[in-house]
Amino acid sequence: MGLVGLLFNSRRRKTAFALAKAARERGMSVAEFTASLSREDLARYVAPDKKAPKVEMPDVTKFGLPPDSEVTRADFIRDREIDEAQQALVTGGWQPAARLLSEIGTDWDRRTVLVRHLGEVVANDEIGLEHWRSEQPDDAGAAAVNAESLVQLAWQVRSGLGAEHVSREQFQKFFAILESAVPAVDEAAALAPEDPTPWVTMLAVARGRQYDNDAFREVWQEVVTRDPLNLPAYGSALQYWCEKWFGSHELMWAFAEEGAAKHPKLAWLPLVAAHEAEYRGVEGAWRNPLVAPAVDRLLPWLDGEGRDAPGTATSRAYAARALVELGRGEEAVEQFRELGVHADANLWAYSRKGPVVEFRKIRYLACHLAEKAKSTVD
Repeated sequence: MGLVGLLFNSRRRKTAFALAKAARERGMSVAEFTASLSREDLARYVAPDKKAPKVEMPDVTKFGLPPDSEVTRADFIRDREIDEAQQALVTGGWQPAARLLSEIGTDWDRRTVLVRHLGEVVANDEIGLEHWRSEQPDDAGAAAVNAESLVQLAWQVRSGLGAEHVSREQFQKFFAILESAVPAVDEAAALAPEDPTPWVTMLAVARGRQYDNDAFREVWQEVVTRDPLNLPAYGSALQYWCEKWFGSHELMWAFAEEGAAKHPKLAWLPLVAAHEAEYRGVEGAWRNPLVAPAVDRLLPWLDGEGRDAPGTATSRAYAARALVELGRGEEAVEQFRELGVHADANLWAYSRKGPVVEFRKIRYLACHLAEKAKSTVD
């Protein structure tokens, strides 16, 4: 369990210890002993709040952070031109999207992010894309957006719930839509053979259609042949190699380590791996020896060349989380200053209490650690 769990689950831990001790004294398992108790008897073993050690939450505004009431989970597009292109497509105007895709050229990270945002629009209303393809039927950008929109639609149908909570009908529609995405990807790739973007889309298709490891590696090779450092592609591929999909903890960490060594912008991968491992119940995931060096390599890039790069906000969220686990509160607070009010990174959504609550909790801890460090110096 990481630092966050230790600070926020002390009451639960005390209760578990008390039940375990009482069960041992009676020669019973904890489960057997708990089952033998009435509700009133069980309540006596629950540690009262006043006895549990509490973390006094600091006023975050004293650290230059926005108040809790302003924190939002709403998606925030930091690139103004991408936001404008997306908003225009919502109302049927395809020209800003086509123009921006043309201007982006070979900035593959930005192109991939733009296509992803435009695909999200089209998945909900395809009128703008219909006009676009009618006017420019051989436009590679429109074809890429079409393929991405099918993937987005498929995952909307499936939902983000665990497989056990997805109905048979949802799965049937999900697989059918993904099947239709394959020729759409092929079309987009044929219209722009040098563009990795359709192949990044294909990574999500491969994961959804449950490609085996070798088949997935074939898709991955198509991506890295065109762009060896595509940040959105690495994020998508890491999900495939997670234990919850079609990999393992070992494969996930190996992929994260390999990517992080290639460029500072990919140093966030071990932080994603630590978070995924912790979510799957791996003790000490944040103490993996890859984590601290990755943070140290990532931070200068975030504050320098990568300040306005696509994906920076997500990388900052993971950096903030890692810094808290490493006990580096002042640095974590600095990352939260940059994040402002935006709890829109997928990292925060893993919590059952929702992204806003999780964002605030980790932010409290960052301030608590910073305050503690300051008092120690003083």
